[in-house]
Amino acid sequence: MSKAFVVYSHYDDKSFNCSIKDTFKEEAEKHGHDVDIVDLYKENFNPIFRGESPDDVVLDHRKRIEEADVIVLIAPIWNFRMPAIMEGWIDKVLAPPWAFTFKKLVGNYGYPEGKLNSKKAKIFCTYGAPRLAITTFFLNLPIRRLKRGVLHMCGIRKINYRRYFAVPFVSDEKRKEYLEDVRITARNM
Repeated sequence: MSKAFVVYSHYDDKSFNCSIKDTFKEEAEKHGHDVDIVDLYKENFNPIFRGESPDDVVLDHRKRIEEADVIVLIAPIWNFRMPAIMEGWIDKVLAPPWAFTFKKLVGNYGYPEGKLNSKKAKIFCTYGAPRLAITTFFLNLPIRRLKRGVLHMCGIRKINYRRYFAVPFVSDEKRKEYLEDVRITARNM
C-alpha cells in the first residue's frame, strides 16, 4: 500500500475540487492507502517567497513528502496556472537545494538533478474551458509547465495528470464520470 501526500488548493468547500479531494481520500483509504492532506486555504499557507530560509511549515511539508510515496496536487487552473497559493507552495516547498540542485556543465550552463526521484505524482486539475481550447489553441501549457518545469526538475518522472474540462458547464452525469476517474486513479496509486 502507498502513502499519499495531498496538497489541496481551493477556497470553497462546495467546489468540484473539494469533491475531487474527498473522493480521492475516501477511495484511497478504502483500498488501504494512507492519505495525508494539506488544505492550503484552511491552513492559511503563506505563499509569499522572499528568498528566506524554509520556515517550520515548509520543513513539515518536506518531511511529510519524504514519508510519502506519491505527491498529489488538486487545484483548478486559473489563467493557465494553479491558484497563487499553490504556486507559492511549489516555490517554497519544491525548491533547491532540497528538491533539486544544478549540476554545472560549463560556464553558466548546467542541468537539474532531482532529489525526489523515488516519488510519483498525481495531479487533478479542473478547467472552465473545453478540452479543444486547452489542447489546441493553448498547447497544453499548464501540463507542460507542471510536468517539465516543476516535477521533472525535482526528478519525478512517474506523473499521472488528470484533467476535467468545462467543469462549470458539464452535466451532473459528466461530473459523476469525472469522479469515477478520480476513484480509479486513487485505487491505482
